[in-house]
Amino acid sequence: MKEIKAIIRPNRLTDVREALRHVPGFPGMTVSKVEGCSSPSRNPPTNHKEELLDYSPKVRVEIVADDEHVDALRAAVVQAGTTRHVGDGIVWVTPVESFDYLWKPAGQ
Repeated sequence: MKEIKAIIRPNRLTDVREALRHVPGFPGMTVSKVEGCSSPSRNPPTNHKEELLDYSPKVRVEIVADDEHVDALRAAVVQAGTTRHVGDGIVWVTPVESFDYLWKPAGQ
């Protein structure tokens, strides 16, 4: 199993969710409101006030999926989440060592 995490623009969430629903093996997702900022070298603040307020609202999407579905799910997030502008966000995949549904006894 793998976990796909993505930080996207809030206005792309509906498109990302719709794209994921069409991918075989989509197990569902968790969505959180987060804030992020760019690397200082990309958008240097012009003053101290701007430096303190350079965070922008983002949405974090988390999906835990079987290995065979990860590439298609990640691709759906990338395709539906992009506006092709700096600040669109990022997507990454990490291994999941163990996984249990809380509503099922472990190992079933």
